[in-house]
Amino acid sequence: MGRDRRDAQVAVVTGASAGVGRATVRLLAERGIAVALLARGRVGLDAAAAEVRACGGRPLPIEVDVADYAQVAAAGEQIESELGPIDLWINDAFSSVFAPFQQTRPEEFRRATEVTYLGYVHGTRVALSYMTPRNRGTIVQVSSALAYRGIPLQATYCGAKHAIVGFTEALRCELMHDRSDVKVTMVHLPALNTPQFDWLLSRLPRHAEPVPPIYDPVVAARAIAAAAERPHRRAYWVGMPTALTILGNRIAPGLLDHYLARTGYGSQQTDQPADPNRPDNLWQPLDGPGGRDYGARGSFTDRSHGHSPQAWLSRHRVLTTAGTIAAALGLLAWRRHRPVPAPYNRS
Repeated sequence: MGRDRRDAQVAVVTGASAGVGRATVRLLAERGIAVALLARGRVGLDAAAAEVRACGGRPLPIEVDVADYAQVAAAGEQIESELGPIDLWINDAFSSVFAPFQQTRPEEFRRATEVTYLGYVHGTRVALSYMTPRNRGTIVQVSSALAYRGIPLQATYCGAKHAIVGFTEALRCELMHDRSDVKVTMVHLPALNTPQFDWLLSRLPRHAEPVPPIYDPVVAARAIAAAAERPHRRAYWVGMPTALTILGNRIAPGLLDHYLARTGYGSQQTDQPADPNRPDNLWQPLDGPGGRDYGARGSFTDRSHGHSPQAWLSRHRVLTTAGTIAAALGLLAWRRHRPVPAPYNRS
């Protein structure tokens, strides 16, 4: 990467056992990249590693709780020893609580923040410890439209994602000051059909659901892979809802406050009552010993979109801009050289 730029050969993905992380490791494996898979659940990790092998890739599954810096640092040492120099580090692991803030216990809020925010800080610190001396490498922070716009029932998640943006912006400035060729970029995602709605701690009366429109995790994986290949951009927005949410919050945040106060509760719950005895993965992984593999997709596959035109335009911004300029020039040329109609003859 950078002055001594090369295609990534060794990548690290946190939260690799399910959801967006699971879809991303498959895509990286198809591109011939050796992938270290970091997550807590052994069942999910083993299944993800099997998929990487099926794609022709070389996996290294490691059980890690990213909230524990010592575990992340030990994983970094193992990756460098067994796979080679780390070229790409993708932070994606998170946990959260679906509940009003006042119904979220302090220890739950702290735990979700340690995983979702400090997990990114720990992963970034370990990645930099190897990338900075080599003066190359890319760090991708997987984020959300909710990093810029908080919504009800997700105070823990929104707070952590906002923190990641501030942390990443400060770090980017420091790397620029140091004239480092290590790059850091962010990918802000829309609502996705991932298993989070089946395993996050929830105190909602009805089953949690993503706010429509819902996208397939592969849409996110494509954007993350594109960001890794072109990390000079500060951030990528995936999906029109992400763009509209971020821009709308810049223009009329107060209006969004009132709108979300009216709609934010109902739009995040299905019509099905929640199971009060459903286990969750805040403290222990549900895909651990005796658990099941949750895979990349959640319970809303029949309602999810496999493509995002906005995401494609964002990834191909140069082509889009060139096409727009070419079309404008063509229109100007046509108007300049179009035939002049003959005067209307009234006789």
